[in-house]
Amino acid sequence: MTSNLDLDMNMYPNPYDQHGMPNCNQMMQINPLMAPEAPNFAVANGLIIMENEKPLALQYALSSMDEVVKMCRLGEPLWTKVNDAGKEVLNLDEYVKMFPCTINRKTDPNELRYEASRASSVVIINSITLVDAFLDADKWMELFPSIISRAKTLQVVTSTANGVANTSLQLMYAELQMLSPLVPTREIHFLRYCARNPEDGSWAIIDFPLDSFHETYQPSLTRYKRLPSGCIIQDMPNGYSRVTWVEHAEAENDPVHGIFTDYVSSGMAFGARRWLAVLRRQCERLASLMARNRSEIGAIPSPEGRTNLMNVAQRMVRMFSLHITGSCGQSWTALSDSVEDTVRITTRKVTEPGQPNGLILTAVSTIWLPHPHYQVFDLLRDERRRPQLNIISNGSPLEEVAHIANGSHPGNCISLLRVNVACNSSQNVELVLQESCTDDSGSLVVYSVVDVDAIKLTMSGEDPSRIPLLPLGFVIVPMGQNPNGNITASSESGGGCLLTVGLQVVANSMPTAKLNLSSANTVNNHIQATMQQIVATLGGVATNSSTGSATRAGAYDGNNVDGEPSTTPLSKKVESSPTSKVY
Repeated sequence: MTSNLDLDMNMYPNPYDQHGMPNCNQMMQINPLMAPEAPNFAVANGLIIMENEKPLALQYALSSMDEVVKMCRLGEPLWTKVNDAGKEVLNLDEYVKMFPCTINRKTDPNELRYEASRASSVVIINSITLVDAFLDADKWMELFPSIISRAKTLQVVTSTANGVANTSLQLMYAELQMLSPLVPTREIHFLRYCARNPEDGSWAIIDFPLDSFHETYQPSLTRYKRLPSGCIIQDMPNGYSRVTWVEHAEAENDPVHGIFTDYVSSGMAFGARRWLAVLRRQCERLASLMARNRSEIGAIPSPEGRTNLMNVAQRMVRMFSLHITGSCGQSWTALSDSVEDTVRITTRKVTEPGQPNGLILTAVSTIWLPHPHYQVFDLLRDERRRPQLNIISNGSPLEEVAHIANGSHPGNCISLLRVNVACNSSQNVELVLQESCTDDSGSLVVYSVVDVDAIKLTMSGEDPSRIPLLPLGFVIVPMGQNPNGNITASSESGGGCLLTVGLQVVANSMPTAKLNLSSANTVNNHIQATMQQIVATLGGVATNSSTGSATRAGAYDGNNVDGEPSTTPLSKKVESSPTSKVY
């Protein structure tokens, strides 16, 4: 079985009226709760492009556009194919000959590595709507919720560069993330140039580094320089666009945990393939959001209720993505001194609406599995097999009461699940909201317990932005070779993956409370039990470090393995003493 990601052109049979595609404001309803800013949100340290600097900035914009357009369109010898699957690598010597001023060849290769990648695909969105999203920081962030944790437009330098219509130049800030605290986020300040080619109607979105000409710019602590990068957008029939994307950067070698080293250095974490795969999937999601003739409504009584439920799910995924990374300067603590350990915990104090108030404890861990990512994805998204894993429902059966398809792949969907408790149980009826998504770059399964009354209001068309969510879930990315370099039988054909589990619990209903060690250990037991149950269900060997520490499991027999760690229901609150020490 392979993941079928080819777009079915008949998947969305004319979901729009005679006026064509809706505008981007209709398609992307930005919720302020979905884009939190830390108190120390970087605003480029007061940087601004002065009037006398604008001509130079425009000069760099044009040269960067020329570079990116050539990188998008040229083949060999600039790009060399390395396998039959079409993977390409940049010929650095040829690149330097063609663009001698971009790269500093004196950089120590032991300190920095070059990342260059290219990808092309058809997406279900027209060029005008897509360009509008790239020029609005909030919409751009919502278009890439798993990649962009924060974004801000710091200055509109000009909206008609060189007096030419359909061009703009703006100064921006962004924080890019891989969904794990083991991979540092990447902060960038950059200039974004947008221009339309009058000859063929295509659009170029070009990002180039601020330090190209601004000597006072200070890079972030994690050294990362995004060289001229971007995409070319060409309209196609029926509202589709062909997007060709180039990512080019230099980054530090050191900060990444060993289990992710190969994944990040390969360019899969921040490369063009991931950007384009997420864009393609999100565009399908937006098309589904705006569709007027969908048939899989199920228990959803109205189009408004359907839209509301999709917006709640989008907020849930974004919250999960934000809270399992180092975004906004969030610090994480290891539970052991071992370099093999991948478990990290953190706490945050919550008092605002949209989340349960109190002290929130988050735990994240990653293991390598000798199974294709789509096989692990199919297990984790299947509500019929969820009781085997003892997650959320504590072993109780789950029943899907509403389903929304989000794209051409059947795994891209939103489900509303009912936890079927025993008739003699004192537990109230619980609902679980789940969104699952998959693409070439990996898969995501996120869910949260939701209040029945809140869902009723959502279904009736009421504002769902204040529904408290505490999402948990799984991130699966393909990685055929395990982190210590050994090849297993099932991974010889690229069949392995990295599985990251992220759990969140209310450690105390008092936001000012402090976390004690027993609470941290309880959540650690939760995450270890979850990992072991997944390994046992799939069968095989899981590696949780760069040194090859492994857990082996056979067929799942319904019991916990390796000492039967605690499996207290994750939906229950883990209390800690208000006077206890912060771990």
